[in-house]
Amino acid sequence: MEQLFTPEEWTAIDLSLKVATVATLASLPVGIAMAMLLARGRFPGRSLLAGIVSLPLVLPPVVTGYLLLLAFGRKGPIGAFLDQTFGLVFAFRWTGAALASAIMGFPLMVRAIGLSIEAIDRRLEDAAATLGAGRIVVFLSVTLPLAIPGILAGAVLAFARSLGEFGATITFVSNIPGETQTIPSAIYALIQSPDGETGALRLTLVSIVIAIGAMLLAEWLAARFRAGERT
Repeated sequence: MEQLFTPEEWTAIDLSLKVATVATLASLPVGIAMAMLLARGRFPGRSLLAGIVSLPLVLPPVVTGYLLLLAFGRKGPIGAFLDQTFGLVFAFRWTGAALASAIMGFPLMVRAIGLSIEAIDRRLEDAAATLGAGRIVVFLSVTLPLAIPGILAGAVLAFARSLGEFGATITFVSNIPGETQTIPSAIYALIQSPDGETGALRLTLVSIVIAIGAMLLAEWLAARFRAGERT
């Protein structure tokens, strides 16, 4: 297996998987909370909040990356605070790539989870509430389990989006081999060199295999969950 890819390509693959996994897992709790708020909440400014959440889908990724650089760079208001207080640096680090990927995949995650929550029969939640369950208990015991297929779909969409993220990432954290060079960045670098087409093709095939594998896994988990509900 080691002979199939160069050490640099293996590093890019490993980093892409790490970035996509961290981005998905870190944003999932926030995505569930935001989806619940937008699906069930009725408050002034709800449409504006929904628009802000969807903004990364319509903004050029380079713009999103530049805004992240302004906010989370070492001299940015948030970046300077995190650096001085916690020693946490995002700009030009793999953690910044995870942050950019999480933001770009967040709207897809929220949308999928929100649709799942909206499809839940509210009478089931009302029945649990009439038995004395509080809101948190109803959410954990009724709403969340019923929304699991949508949560899985949202997580897979966010993972796939993170795996393919390029514009925001390269603007925010650059293309540093071994530190921020993910598969898309590595492909971009390879196609700039005269003898890099073969390597670019190998990494392209890896991206396709990982994305398909993630979708099949999500479908399998959702099917297992639905089968468990029927038994």
